[in-house]
Amino acid sequence: PALQPIRVGWGGGRRGTTRELHTMGQQLELSVVVPAFDEAPNIEPLTRRLFAATRKACVRAELIVADDESPGSAATAAAVAALAAEGFEVQLLARKRGEGRGLASAVLNGFGAAAAPVVLCMDADLQHEPEAVPAVARPVLDGDADFAVGSRNVGGGGVGFEWSLLRRAISHGATLLAVPLSGSSDPMSGFFCLSKETLARGAAAGIKTKGFKIGLELMVRCRCTRVRDVPITFRDRLAGESKLTMRQNIEYVLQLADLYVFKFGLLPLVLPLAAALAALALALALAVRAMGLH
Repeated sequence: PALQPIRVGWGGGRRGTTRELHTMGQQLELSVVVPAFDEAPNIEPLTRRLFAATRKACVRAELIVADDESPGSAATAAAVAALAAEGFEVQLLARKRGEGRGLASAVLNGFGAAAAPVVLCMDADLQHEPEAVPAVARPVLDGDADFAVGSRNVGGGGVGFEWSLLRRAISHGATLLAVPLSGSSDPMSGFFCLSKETLARGAAAGIKTKGFKIGLELMVRCRCTRVRDVPITFRDRLAGESKLTMRQNIEYVLQLADLYVFKFGLLPLVLPLAAALAALALALALAVRAMGLH
């Protein structure tokens, strides 16, 4: 069944500043979609920081929290309701367990509910800084790119906490495998922006929601040729727990194989490679679990 979002306008709560009132009078430009699963403690700081950043940049935005049912869903709903009562342009897109699961489909549901012509996805855990949203969105808003990626791997970007050597090796290896597909320096990034017009190209090609790297999926299926990397700093998680699992590592490899076939048609070469990579992913995932890394 179609999910019914709770739409909230700017009417209630506090009086805006001159800059805020100017932004409120603008046409809605950007819909920010945040997939969430048990992320209630992060919703309030994310919302406040996001709207402070978009108002400063004079970008009128809405926030859609695409929440999959979890033990924290009631708290997430309460946080969104409280923020809406203050006047933030925010809505909750709540999905029950029987209506579907998974990050990729949650993001696409959020994009489907978006009212703006440009959509942006970012994580709920604050590892993606809300202050970077206007910069990541700008190339698409200005028509200079089909797809913009918040990248750790370009000048000015990076990781804002200490990664273990193993985690860096896994990340770099997975990134190198995907670079030929996308033209981005950080194709695994979950911080990305595109227009609904671009998204429609992917819908026609058949977007798949099995893998959890939905940004990479959209870059390839939407046949994005103008991809712009925007430097970001990837921060440590402030609250909650990582959702990365061994199964997702394997699904990522299978997703890569499928995308290589879609883009290059290299079926005879890709399938043996996928089998080898799946075995490698399994070994790495077991190592991550054994060492207690996330």
